[in-house]
Amino acid sequence: MAHARAQLAGAQMSPDLSETESHLRAKLAAMKKIGVLGSGVVGEALAKGFLDLGHEVMRGSREPSKLAAWKASAGGRASVGSFEETARFAEIVVLAVKGGAAKEVIAACGGNLDGKTVLDTTNPLAASPPVHGVLSLFTDSNSSLMEQLQQQAPAARFVKAFSSVGATMMVNPDYGGIRPSMFICGDSAEAKAETRGILDSFGWDTEDMGGVEAARAIEPLCVLWCIPGFLSNQWTHAFKLLKKA
Repeated sequence: MAHARAQLAGAQMSPDLSETESHLRAKLAAMKKIGVLGSGVVGEALAKGFLDLGHEVMRGSREPSKLAAWKASAGGRASVGSFEETARFAEIVVLAVKGGAAKEVIAACGGNLDGKTVLDTTNPLAASPPVHGVLSLFTDSNSSLMEQLQQQAPAARFVKAFSSVGATMMVNPDYGGIRPSMFICGDSAEAKAETRGILDSFGWDTEDMGGVEAARAIEPLCVLWCIPGFLSNQWTHAFKLLKKA
């Protein structure tokens, strides 16, 4: 944990950071209340990552009792609650549910997401099985799930993140010293700067693709990411954006 904090502190001092971004990273380095909506493996992986950095974490579920074992093993800074309770508790929210359930979960949070950064890990994966390793989406190429969620909760500050990699590699991914790329988007510059700080502390390079409409391109990366898994049982890869100097 000390190493992670030192790494984040080093990022704060980088001369190419804007004053706003440096300020937001400094805020992240302080203890925060993180709300993780979802009881699956993605929520568990990200909850552990935040706990390891020293933050307080509440996980939300329709049935909080099924997270009792996780709470008992996660330590004194971990708690569980309903979706509404978790959203109210949190300063930063992680949406880590199946895409088909995302709207229902956002509705259950009421107005408790207003003004807060919401890390949207969801993808609009259809229920149909893959065809030659290729999954289907329930959105079309000119829309995205995150756009729909932003319209549903306009005062929340959604940022697409952690949507194009598996849960086992979300925190401190080890690729021989090469930091993989996480593609993000959203309409709030402040929320994206806060997200960049989180990704940096979790071992990722951030590639900001712009406004919420860019989720139309980012969400299908999950389909691409899954193909090697279905075809070759390879589930530990990640994307890297290479740039020519």
